[in-house]
Amino acid sequence: QYSPEEAGRRRLRNTCLGLLSTLATEETTALCLDQFQVADNMTDQLSALVCLASLPGPAADEALTAFYGRWRDVPLVVDKWLSVQASADRDDTAERVDELLAHEAFDLRNPNKVRSLVRVFARNQAAFHRLDGVGYAWLGDRILELDPLNPQIAARTAESFSDWRRYGSRRQHLMRAQLERIAAAGGLSRDLYEIVLKSLGD
Repeated sequence: QYSPEEAGRRRLRNTCLGLLSTLATEETTALCLDQFQVADNMTDQLSALVCLASLPGPAADEALTAFYGRWRDVPLVVDKWLSVQASADRDDTAERVDELLAHEAFDLRNPNKVRSLVRVFARNQAAFHRLDGVGYAWLGDRILELDPLNPQIAARTAESFSDWRRYGSRRQHLMRAQLERIAAAGGLSRDLYEIVLKSLGD
């Protein structure tokens, strides 16, 4: 049941679980998996899933598969499932997000799905700003695909590159290269073109 007291207890418990999960030991992973399996409310189950999604090993895939199997017919919960994976603290998050583009749960024409996967990934500091530039190139591709479908979302997504000057020289070069690639693509919507030009000129 909901009450301020119970909400506070859940928040404290899940904060502690999140901190423990970063140890990535068998014991702490088992704690996350146990909470995921026995949770009787979405807050606890989703919090455990967030912890598991960032951990190495089969527990993450098992939990993600089980969660989707249970909630696949509830769009808002599926959006959370996409966001959990896009925000995961893993070395291979960019590759895993790329695989989700072909998943039945994702549709580039659906703004909520784009926000849940594409834009959440762009806010994932570690994954998006990988030094090999994979995250930047992936987002650049999505922006170009989005523009004919939804220029407004494409433009807002492109703003993820607008602060490129804040980063080190390698990341600056890689982010600017994506802006230049988008600008050179031709046939851009006015919304996207203005954002890209402003980002390059600021």
